Amino acid sequence: MKSTNIPEVRLGIVAVSRDCFPIALSTQRRQNIAAACKAKGLDLYECPITVENEGDMKKAVADLRAAGCNALTVFLGNFGPETPETLLAKYFHGPVMYVAAAEGDGDMINGRGDAYCGMLNCSYNLGMRHLKAYIPEYPVGTAEDLADKITEFVPIARAILGVKDLKIITFGPRPQDFFACNAPIKGLYELGVEIEENSELDLLVSYQAHKDDPRIPEICADMAAEMGEGKYYPDLLARMAQFELTLLDWAEAHKGSKKYVAFADKCWPAFPSQFGFEPCYVNSRLVSRGIPVSCEVDIYGALSEYIGMCVTGDTVTLLDINNSVPKYIYDEDIAGKFDYKLTDTFMGFHCGNTPSCKMCADRAVKYQLIQHRLLEPAGSDPDFTRGTLEGDIAASDITFYRLQCDSEGTLRAYIAQGEVLPVATRSFGGIGVFAIPEMGRFYRHVLIQKRYPHHGAVAFSHCGKALFEVFKYLGIGDIAYNQPKTLPYPTENPWA
Repeated sequence: MKSTNIPEVRLGIVAVSRDCFPIALSTQRRQNIAAACKAKGLDLYECPITVENEGDMKKAVADLRAAGCNALTVFLGNFGPETPETLLAKYFHGPVMYVAAAEGDGDMINGRGDAYCGMLNCSYNLGMRHLKAYIPEYPVGTAEDLADKITEFVPIARAILGVKDLKIITFGPRPQDFFACNAPIKGLYELGVEIEENSELDLLVSYQAHKDDPRIPEICADMAAEMGEGKYYPDLLARMAQFELTLLDWAEAHKGSKKYVAFADKCWPAFPSQFGFEPCYVNSRLVSRGIPVSCEVDIYGALSEYIGMCVTGDTVTLLDINNSVPKYIYDEDIAGKFDYKLTDTFMGFHCGNTPSCKMCADRAVKYQLIQHRLLEPAGSDPDFTRGTLEGDIAASDITFYRLQCDSEGTLRAYIAQGEVLPVATRSFGGIGVFAIPEMGRFYRHVLIQKRYPHHGAVAFSHCGKALFEVFKYLGIGDIAYNQPKTLPYPTENPWA
């Protein structure tokens, strides 16, 4: 996925040195890390200033800014100067990572740096100053070790930068009886995310203003090429292209002080009858370009999707944690073939917002069966309820996750890794058979117990490690995951 709606990380490294240790120790070790990063293909700006005091710190920050860096690795090549090294996190304008040198590249008299010790006081001083920083699970290593850890920092930094410069644009209030998608916007402001709330009428007026837009034929041709003949409604293309242009133009015109956007739109019940189609396929096309468009005005769903895009550099989707897998499907296609219990499986579904590149080859633009039942005459052919992208979701590793603000205004999150199984769903919509180890317990003691809504974001890889660090950096205190059977949940009945 290539997108201008996701930050480009320009990463810098600066070494620090305690003045009672040889400065050459930090400088040489920094150079070794830069060489190791280059060997791994990682573009890393090496700040030439080794920081010993506050004056050096100011010079280093100015140099990093001039080099265009927006993320920083602070490297303790020896014990490190506690005040200047932590002030780097205060005065640098982007996410900061701290790592430290392992011994072994010099003698143990003049070549010992004691950075293992220095990381303790560095962490203590960061806490004293209430400064945020990313510290890996084990932050001490050789040049090659730290090059790997710096590489892992890049997607984390990309997500932090993206959230900091994100605006979520909404259209319409939440649909009646979908209060599960309602949540206080207080949490957005705490994260630095801006929000612009509009009515469906605002969207309709803008849509009507795009009638006969000269760009529509080009968008229609692109839609037809994406889907292939026989897998779309030709008479619907112009309407959907008009809507796609409406959203793209609105995004550009309404970014304001922010660089990136995500949408949370009300897609029913009024939308299809007034716009003449379901918006799902258009939503899928935008998300494939790095612009989330969540269903049912799910603000935190859109935010979650955006974070997943930044972490993976790939498109994502938003699905209902929808229905159990029938036992006959489990017995026929899963039991004995995959190491999952029936309760480890479920079906993730939505009307048709999953990008076509993540679906099986038989995917096609179809109609929303549930809305057709509700909104159009019984026995009639689908008309304005057409526009969903339907088919089974392709087999893949996945991470199911969500960042949410609860009814008390507290931010919390969950992460669970699993896979989409190569199993036919025999159902409708954009849907897949998902398997997550110990899903049954996770469903009860996290999703239900902590009152999460039915929407979950899906990244198409195992990215739980990076997501966990992003949520920690954002200050999320409650990050739940699918705990193994040997680790009971606090609310789990030990005799159940």
